[in-house]
Amino acid sequence: MFTTRIVDEKDKDNYHNFIINHAQGHFLQLLEWGRVKEQMGWEPLPLVLEEDGEIKASILLLKKRLPIPLLNKCILYSPRGPIIDLADASLFKALNEGISKVAKEEGAILLKIDPDVAHDDMGFANLLIKNGFKKNETGLDFEGVQPNFVFRLDITPDEDTLLANMHSKWRYNIRLASRRGVTIREANSKDDLKVFYDILVETAKRDDFLIRGYEYFEWIWDYLVENDYAQIFLADYEGEVIAATLALITGNKAWYLYGASSNDYRNVMPNYLIQWTMIKWAKAHNATLYDFRGVSGDLDEDNPLYGLYRFKKGFGGDFTEFIGEWDQVYSPFFYFLWNKALPIYLNILRGKS
Repeated sequence: MFTTRIVDEKDKDNYHNFIINHAQGHFLQLLEWGRVKEQMGWEPLPLVLEEDGEIKASILLLKKRLPIPLLNKCILYSPRGPIIDLADASLFKALNEGISKVAKEEGAILLKIDPDVAHDDMGFANLLIKNGFKKNETGLDFEGVQPNFVFRLDITPDEDTLLANMHSKWRYNIRLASRRGVTIREANSKDDLKVFYDILVETAKRDDFLIRGYEYFEWIWDYLVENDYAQIFLADYEGEVIAATLALITGNKAWYLYGASSNDYRNVMPNYLIQWTMIKWAKAHNATLYDFRGVSGDLDEDNPLYGLYRFKKGFGGDFTEFIGEWDQVYSPFFYFLWNKALPIYLNILRGKS
């Protein structure tokens, strides 16, 4: 008989062992990621499905209250969840029933998920539809909460084979950076974290994109780096840090989450060497998959995001499209307000402020 419950700190080891050893395991489902989001106003609700005391499936629910006075409603979101055998309909049905109970208790109007599942897995898509989920269309760029298109690299081959599978110019740039004297090191203190963030700010100004405040990366350091789920890499050249990246690892998967580079010394190609260093780091930690994260699904060379696609493609990975965002609606009326009226309300508040 299946049962569901919200786990607490004493269940942490069992919960994490399940996430780490499951084929669907993801850093965004870790309790530590829940702690990061908690600092941002979300309440983590890690739900497990058990049979005879053994975890069979899990989902990290993140709860956010609607910013409307006197309205005791919330939304639930599970980044890259659930962690479950994708082919087991009975497991999914039982887990979904457990989620629905939590949703009712919390006053949720919807659950949003964006599973770590390829778009051509129609069996799981049909399972979602059968259990009442509806698909959201999020566009080809970065309109979704999580990127819907990524590059993924199988890193089970040896290093020589991985290099041979790269574009020749990428191999050349990796070796050029080494010849020019670029060295890569792992961050070992929050002093290094501040250096990483300063370069990220420089990159954001140059390339005109928004970034989160420094405290967000402090939380990542405190909850993920300090617990060996993440690492920051710094590229040194002539006594200066000229590039920096943030990588995550959980089980046999690693992810490249953030990258930044100085306006200076870009000709010594630090970004290529730092990626290669992260790939080798992931292999050394028994990862078999390296995820370069988001690219655009619009592969037109005139797309401003095409350069990002080209950079990641050169390392020899596979272009991957996910199954996308899906909503389970618990209150159609408030769901309508959430999609239509709430954005207008928030824009009015912004205008007054």
